[in-house]
Amino acid sequence: MPLCFRKVTRRFGAVTALAEIDLALRAGELTAVVGPSGCGKSTLLELMAGLQEPDEGVVERRAACAYMPQRDLLLPWRDALANAALALECQGVGRAEARRRAVPLFERFGLAEFEGVRPAGLSGGMRQRVAFLRTLLQGRPVLLLDEPFGALDAITRADLREWLAGALAEDPRTVLLVTHDVEEAVFLADRIVVLSPRPGRVVADFEVDLKRPRSVTSPEFTELKARALGALSS
Repeated sequence: MPLCFRKVTRRFGAVTALAEIDLALRAGELTAVVGPSGCGKSTLLELMAGLQEPDEGVVERRAACAYMPQRDLLLPWRDALANAALALECQGVGRAEARRRAVPLFERFGLAEFEGVRPAGLSGGMRQRVAFLRTLLQGRPVLLLDEPFGALDAITRADLREWLAGALAEDPRTVLLVTHDVEEAVFLADRIVVLSPRPGRVVADFEVDLKRPRSVTSPEFTELKARALGALSS
């Protein structure tokens, strides 16, 4: 299942967003990409999703990817269940059958009794869970997550990263996660890739060898967080 960037450069006019990126994803692992604003993190995801093409280098995508952008993009006229089931409908599954398949996952995702609620009636955390459920229902082996909790308050964000860790433990996928939150990266990832300021280049790539569940107050966690922050500041 080759998924990799080989000497990838992406430009927008006179601006170089990414420069000579070499990165290979490993099956079944969550790779977190961190870096300063404007360093090309979201561009990296869109290149892997096939929404953009590199100006130089090669992006190999031999496994189908499901892409979850920063905003939940739920359709306001559809209830939560219908929004989640949309992933199946887009694959040709009938509306009734798509809803039937999605229903059992609502309890597992902490959304029981909210199936009939429209997005305006859901909290920010619930909206993100519906969006993630919709992404999972695409059935793709690779998930591309772009700052999935970036717009949430700190307490909700902390709750949802624990929830996401549990959801991925139950339904393992290969994941490429973009985040600006180093603590979130250390909490969730098997591996952390640090990008430089624009143009984004890989300046660090290291394993997160911590047992799960992870404690953000443990010395090992603090040490890895400091290592990532050090790579960012350098």
